[in-house]
Amino acid sequence: MTTAMRPLEPVRLATLDELRGRIRRKSKLKGRQPEHVALEEVRALIGPAPHRRDLLIQHLHRLNDEWQCLHDRHLVALAREMNLPMAEVFEVATFYHHFEVLRGDDQPAALTVRVCDGLSCELAGARDLLQRLPALLGAEVRVVAAPCVGRCEQAPVAVVGQAPVVMTRAEDVAAAVGRDAKKHPLPADDGVFDAAAAGPGAITSSPDDTAPAYVGYRAYGARGGYALAAAVASGARPADDILKAMTDSGLRGLGGAGFPAGRKWGIVRQQMAPRLMAVNIDEGEPGTFKDRTYLERDPHRFLEGLLIAATVVGIDACYVYLRDEYHGCRAILERELALLQANPPFALPRIELRRGAGAYICGEESAMIESIEGKRGEPRMRPPYIAQIGLFGRPTLEHNFETLYWVRDIVERGASWFSGFGRNGRHGLRSFSVSGRVREPGVKLAPAGITLRELVDEFCGGMLPGHDLYAYLPGGASGGILPARMSDIPLDFDTLQPHGCFIGSAAVIVLSQQDRARDAALNMMRFFEHESCGQCTPCRVGTGKAARLMTSARWDHDTLEDLNQVMVDASICGLGQAAPNPVRCVQKYFPHEVA
Repeated sequence: MTTAMRPLEPVRLATLDELRGRIRRKSKLKGRQPEHVALEEVRALIGPAPHRRDLLIQHLHRLNDEWQCLHDRHLVALAREMNLPMAEVFEVATFYHHFEVLRGDDQPAALTVRVCDGLSCELAGARDLLQRLPALLGAEVRVVAAPCVGRCEQAPVAVVGQAPVVMTRAEDVAAAVGRDAKKHPLPADDGVFDAAAAGPGAITSSPDDTAPAYVGYRAYGARGGYALAAAVASGARPADDILKAMTDSGLRGLGGAGFPAGRKWGIVRQQMAPRLMAVNIDEGEPGTFKDRTYLERDPHRFLEGLLIAATVVGIDACYVYLRDEYHGCRAILERELALLQANPPFALPRIELRRGAGAYICGEESAMIESIEGKRGEPRMRPPYIAQIGLFGRPTLEHNFETLYWVRDIVERGASWFSGFGRNGRHGLRSFSVSGRVREPGVKLAPAGITLRELVDEFCGGMLPGHDLYAYLPGGASGGILPARMSDIPLDFDTLQPHGCFIGSAAVIVLSQQDRARDAALNMMRFFEHESCGQCTPCRVGTGKAARLMTSARWDHDTLEDLNQVMVDASICGLGQAAPNPVRCVQKYFPHEVA
């Protein structure tokens, strides 16, 4: 028999025990394995699996609220429960400022006190608070600086746990800590508020109330609330008529970009269903607090505007993204949404409230969408635009809170009511968040096109005693800085760009002769450095390098301008593109401060 015809001899692969051992080894997951106790603790907070991927950040909040930190053992267990890579859970948890990840047996501080170091609070004495509080509160309390918390009219502000202490001194903060007052109080729901009827005028003037009474669901309905939305939903008020009223009013997006609202509705309405809506209440621009002011007094006017827009555009689901600093507003929305959904005036779309986690970048619309999807809040490249491919890959109508807030009044009162206001050739109403060296800071509902000097004199009671107007920021951190001699420029969209500024969210911070524009610009650049998402090198590196250069008594103008140009040309989103505005304004209008 030839070799080719010989029968094959059996080859031993492994014994039965060896095969069983291989199976056992393969069945074990690679990497760190979750602890049984940690799994049970996570399940007790978030419920049984399966879990939606987009709820990752919301689940992280549950853990963070319960343990005052994120223990790494809980993150490992959460990754197992959500069937996500551990690296993905860790990278999301470490991206957001309000999550503190602790390793092993490390324990968080018994209490954290955050002191706002935004420009308005810095002008009011925040540095002194940060210096005095650690010794006054003791080692058990962690005191940290925090970027703007959205209460600039109540400066300086400290946040004890989740409770703001406003217009405060170090002794006031210590007293709040002693009372264990670390939860934001839930206000009464029997308030009376009608901004449209009160305007133009001061909506608030030097308020020190952190939990004002608001118009609740029953009170809002008793005064005609949701009648318009129900009429639109039933077809009694044609959607095309509503769309025309929005277009004719000239209402533009009030989050900063200023895109015409009616036009945006029309664009998204033409896209293929299902369509989604994302509402931006992140309001992280330093100096801005208008959305918080309206929300904590009249939440259902906003919700009715949301429902009208959803009906007209044909929206299937709405996601409301609220900044984490607004604990009182979140409690109000949770309560009032539950009442609305339990007794709806008509069939509602799905509405989900999403809680941010301390990232200014999530005010950028595409970064907000990433965060709603449970990811790091990093801006997307364009195109495609989110009106075409947005949240969960669907056409998305993105709106700022205040834009939706005015929908009901514009439709009921007529488009001409809104467009009939204005000065200096401009049209409409603007909600200005005014803080700094004025006698009566607060939200001022004023005609579009009003000048800074008119706004201060007519709506803010003038400058503080002993203070003269020196400079002002017309649009928050990124809107630039102008000198007093340019205080007669109309404040509106498109009027400030020729001067190197823009109005943005209409956050006006007023400086006096006791302040320096260069200090304000440095405060803003440090803010941008802290809040850069790090995705693109020009912004991540440029903001930090610029902040260091700006500490010199004499600025290196050539190097700063090189950085400015690179950030403007090569940054992915508006944060890096607008960061140079305050620097360039100081160089142009306040050269004596840096020469």
